[in-house]
Amino acid sequence: MASPSLHTRPTGLAVWLIVAGAIGWFAAFSLTVEKLDRLADPTASASCDFSVLVQCSANLDSWQGSVFGFSNPILGLTGWMAPIVVGMAILAGARFARWFWWALWAGMAFAFGFVVWLIGQSIFDLGTLCPWCMVTWAVTIPSFYAVTVHLLRSGAVPVPTRVRRAAAGLMAWVPLMAIISYAVIVLLAQVQLNALPNIFQTIFG
Repeated sequence: MASPSLHTRPTGLAVWLIVAGAIGWFAAFSLTVEKLDRLADPTASASCDFSVLVQCSANLDSWQGSVFGFSNPILGLTGWMAPIVVGMAILAGARFARWFWWALWAGMAFAFGFVVWLIGQSIFDLGTLCPWCMVTWAVTIPSFYAVTVHLLRSGAVPVPTRVRRAAAGLMAWVPLMAIISYAVIVLLAQVQLNALPNIFQTIFG
C-alpha cells in the first residue's frame, strides 16, 4: 500500500508544472513554426535571429537540432503536455501512485539531461544562444529540481525520515538552485562567447 504522504496534494508544484508546461510548450511551438518556415524557404531568416550570436536558425539547421531524426521542438510539443496535465490533475484532486511519480521524474530527468547537453552544444560547438531554446532551458531546470525534491519529500523514494524532512524544506530553495544554474550557464557563455556585451548590443544597440 502506498505511503500516506504520497496522497498529499502539492498545490504549489501543480501550479508550477502548469505554468512551466505552458511556457515550454509555447517555446516549442514557436520553434516548430520557425522550422516549418525555414523548410518552406531555406533562405529566409527566422524571426528570432537577432545577431550572429543570438539566433535560432543555426540551432534549427544543425544536426543537434534534429538528434532523433526530427526537429527537437516536436519533443517539446508532446513532452510539455505531460506536466500541464499532471498539474491540472493534482489541482482537481487526483492522487498518483509511486510508479507514476517515478515515470514523471524519469521524463523530467531525460529533459534535464537533454537540455544540459544542448546547452553545451550551443555554447561550445554552435557558438549561438537561441532565444526560444533559452526559454526552454529556463523552465526545464527548475521543473526537474522541483519534481526531484517532491519525490524525496513525499515518500516516493525510500529514504530515511530525516532526509524526507530535510527535503520538505528544500522546495523553498528550488528558485535559488535554478538561479545558480542560470548563473553557471551565463558564466560559461561569457567565457566562451563573450555573450553579455553582444546581448546588450543586440537589445540596446
